[in-house]
Amino acid sequence: MEITKRIIKTKKPIQINIIFTYVLLVFISIAMTFPFFWMLTSSLKPLEHMFTLPIQWIEWPFLWENYPNALKTIPFWSQLGNTVYLSLMTVMGSVLSSSMVAYGLSKIAWFGQQFLFGILLGTMFLPGIVTFIPTYLIFRDLGWVGTYWPLIVPHFLGVPYYIFVFRQFFLMIPESVSEAAKIDGASEWRIFWQIICPLSKPAMTTVSLLSFVGAWTDYMGPLIYLNTPEHWTLSIGLSSFLKQHSADWNLLMAASVVFTLPMVVIFFVGQRYFISGITISGDSN
Repeated sequence: MEITKRIIKTKKPIQINIIFTYVLLVFISIAMTFPFFWMLTSSLKPLEHMFTLPIQWIEWPFLWENYPNALKTIPFWSQLGNTVYLSLMTVMGSVLSSSMVAYGLSKIAWFGQQFLFGILLGTMFLPGIVTFIPTYLIFRDLGWVGTYWPLIVPHFLGVPYYIFVFRQFFLMIPESVSEAAKIDGASEWRIFWQIICPLSKPAMTTVSLLSFVGAWTDYMGPLIYLNTPEHWTLSIGLSSFLKQHSADWNLLMAASVVFTLPMVVIFFVGQRYFISGITISGDSN
């Protein structure tokens, strides 16, 4: 009887903690999704009903024509193509370069490895605005201002945070896997490409999602380096839309929903790999 009472007493606090955790997570989820819900419902309203009191969150019938009207006000399809191109090139460069650097920092022993990795981590604490002017001057001297190269090439040279994510994940892969491949005569490149990469889908998905979202939502980079409107991305297009149609809030909300929707879809498709990649990378030493 005493044992059963102790079990019951220990179960109650655990259940209360679980309930409190779920309630807190639901509250945070509602608070985080509320702005998107407001943007979505506002995109389906007429302009005169945007800020009326009392607020009517869902108004019927939906004004679906806000979406084609919003997309007609900016060269949406050309800017969409530019944004997709930059995002895909960013993902490709980030995954390839960062994974190769991380492999060299985690699976190959060489002199100064830990020292160089410490310097690499130190660059993560350096604000990007500090190096912004020197970087711009370098790209200007190279003649790359006004092209996509300043937005693409740096990602093919390795990104410190993505290198850290890959390195932490690679450390979780047992050394016996690489040693067995070396005994069979496999080179380092073959081990990396045919063994390590297939085992690193969570880390690759995580880096792909982060780099895609970063490139898709980047505003400062295209604003500084892209001078001609035919090279503009959707983030610049939304900014110009706001300047030209600042009073058409319903159309602005419709354009913002279209801009945000691909990121929402991609996250829900790859969230399983994304969460596991972040978790495993954080657990490694």
